[in-house]
Amino acid sequence: MSRVALVTGGTRGIGAAVSKALHAAGYRVAATYGGNIEAAKKFNEETGIAVFQWDVGDYDACVEGAAKVEAEIGPVEILVANAGITRDGLFHKMTKDQWSQVIRINLDGLFNITRPVIEGMRARNFGRIIVISSINGHKGQFGQVNYSAAKAGDIGFIKALAQESATKGITCNAISPGYIATEMVQAIPEDVLKAKILPHIPVGRLGQPEEIARAVLFLASDEGGFITGSTLSINGGQYLT
Repeated sequence: MSRVALVTGGTRGIGAAVSKALHAAGYRVAATYGGNIEAAKKFNEETGIAVFQWDVGDYDACVEGAAKVEAEIGPVEILVANAGITRDGLFHKMTKDQWSQVIRINLDGLFNITRPVIEGMRARNFGRIIVISSINGHKGQFGQVNYSAAKAGDIGFIKALAQESATKGITCNAISPGYIATEMVQAIPEDVLKAKILPHIPVGRLGQPEEIARAVLFLASDEGGFITGSTLSINGGQYLT
């Protein structure tokens, strides 16, 4: 029987590309979403991939959601923690709510969804945990102190958990995308994109969500079993780590 993959934020953007790639490769995929019901319904109708709604910032909701996925589809063996938000603003003007919302979803959410599935992975002596971090978790970003802190925290989480989990057949890795052609990036005015973003990307273009998905596929595979505690930067050469 094919393995079960859970992708948070899996119905839009990078998450949708990851869900589709895993599905095409034969995994049984569960894609979660937070609030965009219309987009999730459309995604489900177009792909046939099962969708589940819950807030990854809510620990109890993650426990209940993961249990529902396992009851309906099977034990989660591949976890792709992709769900994330931005609430940008200069730090000296940033509100506590802007800070807390981003930390709650982007960092607490990683704990919230990993904790309910890792004991099962340990019992089965197999697991793949992959978090979608960000280039800004490495270099920081003007106006994104909250987001950069959360994404850097994701990388530290993975490095530590990889050491705890290696003897149980569980690998833990991060992928740090640069500018990817998602709805969020494509909403940037074209003149700003051409003048201030593309000139800093040596390959001269935005990345595609499918390029992130292909990396997830490899890290999720048996062939990726010797890679753990690593961060794969996919940013067109914009920032070298």
